[in-house]
Amino acid sequence: MRALSSKPSVLVAMSGGVDSSVAAAILCQQGYRVIGITMKVWAGPLSYSSGRHSCYSPGIGADIEDARNVAEQLHIPFHLFDLSNEFRTEILDYLGAAYRSGLTPNPCSLCNPRIKFGALLKKAAASGLEFDYFATGHYARVVSGPENHRVLLEKAVDKVKDQSYFLALLSPDQLVRTLFPLGHYTKSRVRDIAAGLALPVSAKRDSQDFLAGNYASLLGPQVPGPVIDTHGNEIGRHRGIGCHTIGQRRGLGIASGKPLYVKELDLARNAVVVGTREEIFSDHCIAAHLNWLTVDSIERPTELNVKIRSRHPETAALLTPVGSNKVSVKFKEPQLAVAPGQTIVFYDHDAVVGGGIIMKE
Repeated sequence: MRALSSKPSVLVAMSGGVDSSVAAAILCQQGYRVIGITMKVWAGPLSYSSGRHSCYSPGIGADIEDARNVAEQLHIPFHLFDLSNEFRTEILDYLGAAYRSGLTPNPCSLCNPRIKFGALLKKAAASGLEFDYFATGHYARVVSGPENHRVLLEKAVDKVKDQSYFLALLSPDQLVRTLFPLGHYTKSRVRDIAAGLALPVSAKRDSQDFLAGNYASLLGPQVPGPVIDTHGNEIGRHRGIGCHTIGQRRGLGIASGKPLYVKELDLARNAVVVGTREEIFSDHCIAAHLNWLTVDSIERPTELNVKIRSRHPETAALLTPVGSNKVSVKFKEPQLAVAPGQTIVFYDHDAVVGGGIIMKE
């Protein structure tokens, strides 16, 4: 890669939000030759109404125009790539199959390595764009490892906004060309920078979740079945396995004298098993499809901090290899609603050691 003094080029994934817009502005100020790129993943007609949108919705039409306007203000080239087919195949089809299998997948953890840092860059390169680096508005840091010359993924300075959890499945090859300009900034500082530059998105609200909670379109036909308690008693009926997730409390349609939560999704019996809050704690899980960043793998029991959901606090755990690309994770304290299909991330202080997918046992 070329030195900074030679003005290396960087593609910046611009979502039309304040974070990616400020990331592009910072890189311009640092002397990079910046090229803005945006991906369209919604296959249907686009809506251009202002407001708060989920990242997969017709409303991304307005976000695309916001990204284009910011690029024009920054005087950088702007390119739009249609990835709706790739998104359908790599993300939507996978999510639907996972939900129907009783899993709770994390779409953002999958989209980053497969689409944003994968298919988008391939399509950009195939179009003739040449670039040295790729940048996004994620709150995380990429640093050089002092001992083994690895490029390391670390938490952002702003621990409230830190998004390293969603990036833990990026490969080392993807990280080596990645820049996260916001990793050393707080969200409030990013807002101030946007306002100071009079960017048109400076006051824009953050996007909502992936589908704003509406996953029905991904599931396909569902087969109703029994809702049973931990003693095997049928206490209700469910609309379909894919409509439920581990730890769910609302929407069960059960009249009970105490709160009940989804404990298990039993595909063999097409049953949703529910229990009390105390009954949905687990002291261990199995993680597979591992992606190691600071090491090639672990060969012996290793103590690390782990995160089992994006908004779940870290907890200490003992990781033990249990076969090809799998580890047993023994939590120091039992954890609430450990959901198969979710991303699990392993930390050593701020450094992301690796990540994987929680499996059914």
